[in-house]
Amino acid sequence: MTRVFSGIQPSGNLHLGSLLGAVRNWVTGLGESDALYCVVDLHALTLRPDPATLRSDTIRVAQALMACGLDPEQCTLFVQSHVPQHVELGWIMECTASFGELNRMVQFKDKSDRAEFVSAGLFTYPALQASDILLYDTDEVPVGADQRQHIELTRDLAIRFNNRYGDTFVVPQHAIPPTGSRVMDLQNPGVKMSKSADAAAGTIELLEDLKSVEKKFKRAITDSESEVRYDVEAKPGISNLLEILGGATGRKPADLANDYSQYGRLKVDAADAVIELLRPIQQRFAELEGDPAETARLLSIGGEKAQSMAEQTMVRTRDALGLLPR
Repeated sequence: MTRVFSGIQPSGNLHLGSLLGAVRNWVTGLGESDALYCVVDLHALTLRPDPATLRSDTIRVAQALMACGLDPEQCTLFVQSHVPQHVELGWIMECTASFGELNRMVQFKDKSDRAEFVSAGLFTYPALQASDILLYDTDEVPVGADQRQHIELTRDLAIRFNNRYGDTFVVPQHAIPPTGSRVMDLQNPGVKMSKSADAAAGTIELLEDLKSVEKKFKRAITDSESEVRYDVEAKPGISNLLEILGGATGRKPADLANDYSQYGRLKVDAADAVIELLRPIQQRFAELEGDPAETARLLSIGGEKAQSMAEQTMVRTRDALGLLPR
């Protein structure tokens, strides 16, 4: 079976962009691949989170993933820091990547421009992300369009290492979902929906009150025209609503545009579709939240399985580099 890997940071609540851009596609693919999904808590350290918040957010994100349909019996669900091989291979990938490659990463430039403190980890985290993927002989990485540059770097590092030391790593492919892959802010459709505090008015959280969800869609920014058309450049607000509705219903945004002659109706239908999508997720999350010990047990099982797989890769890697066997 095709090996699939992807990860998600435990920084705040999951939002609609996370669901439609990634998690829903992960769930759809269960049973069709050998899938590993990781809560990447080590990546979250670049943001200097409060320790108690990081601990609780890691559990909450894992519970949210399970509430969305990621069944630990059908995939390997684990926490990054539970598998020490991620850090070991991360250092090797730092030694394989060039300064210039890391310096050209668009997300680093964006985040560092907005941060008062820029950690070395923020600069090198694409190398750790490459190790996350390469540890598991990953064939495909389902990601949004904004992560494509990181997957291309991972491919380059795997190929470079293989050319230097012999075939060691599987060279992965990125897999961008056809709909809902880029969900934008409802109040500022020129930027992605995010977890940041200043984007709260335009972000739909997975666990948000459903009445609040409805209100946010009613207030979504559109434009001064009246034609419903899928055109990301000319009509970003309307295109975003069509993307969201398409992601929630499985239809193509351009096809959906033919069904509407009024902006108001589109907003109502997009809100209704998202609410129906979120309702069972919120109900299941409430059940999981009541038993955090069971969540910890399931993550421990996933971590043991992931660590066993990762160590097989590290044995090959250490041997290829000439490191002494343990």
